[in-house]
Amino acid sequence: MATASRVEVGSTLTGRVSQVDVVEGAQVKSGAVLVRLKSDELQAALAQSRASESQAAARLAGLRSTGRNAVQASVMQAESVLVAAQAELRRTLDLVAQGFVSESRLDEARRGVAVAQAQREAALAQRAAVDDSGTDVVQAQAQLDLAIAARKAAEARLGEAVITAPADAHVLSRLVEPGQIVQPGRALLVLALAGPLQLVAQVDERYLGQLQPGQEASVLADAYPSQRFKARVLSIAPLVDAQRGAIEVKFLVPQPVPAFLREDMTLSVEVETARRERALVLPADALRRDASSDNSVWLVHDGRVQARPVRVGLRTLESVEILEGLSEGELVLVGAATPVPGRRVRADTRAPARGVVNKGTQDSAGAAMTHAMGR
Repeated sequence: MATASRVEVGSTLTGRVSQVDVVEGAQVKSGAVLVRLKSDELQAALAQSRASESQAAARLAGLRSTGRNAVQASVMQAESVLVAAQAELRRTLDLVAQGFVSESRLDEARRGVAVAQAQREAALAQRAAVDDSGTDVVQAQAQLDLAIAARKAAEARLGEAVITAPADAHVLSRLVEPGQIVQPGRALLVLALAGPLQLVAQVDERYLGQLQPGQEASVLADAYPSQRFKARVLSIAPLVDAQRGAIEVKFLVPQPVPAFLREDMTLSVEVETARRERALVLPADALRRDASSDNSVWLVHDGRVQARPVRVGLRTLESVEILEGLSEGELVLVGAATPVPGRRVRADTRAPARGVVNKGTQDSAGAAMTHAMGR
């Protein structure tokens, strides 16, 4: 028996367990704390990332406020110097034209204008850099984004030090204790998530044709033989286990669920796949397989053992329905230690039988026989 969903809860971090807040058998709600890991280093890393974020935010804010004011002042100063240098150049040209100053004085005035223009260009470039699309602001914004991402990552890692329940669940196993070192991939707790109970059975593939979802089933727990309850076929697996020749069938337990049910409890399940008012029935071990037929029986006919193919219908663990190939009252050999087809035998119907089985004799050894019996 199992719930529809069973999960193993583990840690995504390597660390030491500081506290386990649940015990086996506990019912927990979604988000409830299950296990805590020591988090001193994680808290320190978070504090450091928050400080880096604050520093990056302050730098960006400075560029957008006082930095822009200072750069604007530099631009205005450079433009004033350029205007003064240009005015000085014009006066010098007039004086040279009148012969009052030499050409060297004119060259000096021209150099002053060139220097002033260069200073103005540098100030304008600096102002562009602190605009919202400028290189300084873009770089500062990128540094802030990196700091924010680092802070979120640190917060996430700190959060992973507290392991919580993924949903309402029942604690099946507690596999960790305080002080243990845990690693990613190791199961710390096993939970059965809240949901409908399911019974899981491995059914012989021979019965696959008789099963279908929705069929009613009767269930009995080995530990509580007097408390039979009902279930229903929920699903049939699409694949057959080739090694075991079995297919997995799940059964849904309707509400209210019997209180004594436990995870992985051994149960016996009986499914009524069909009902017959009258049927020709043989023990299941009377069926044989040979080269000519998937299902055949060995029966006594005219004093000899004869192999006859049959068509079967419903099956149980003990019995099988014969649809074609036999008539009621014919004698069929049961078991492996029986004479092969063609051997002469003589049936002794006076011997007492178990159920429908009668004792028979052959020319060399005894053989178990049964009547094909209508029910």
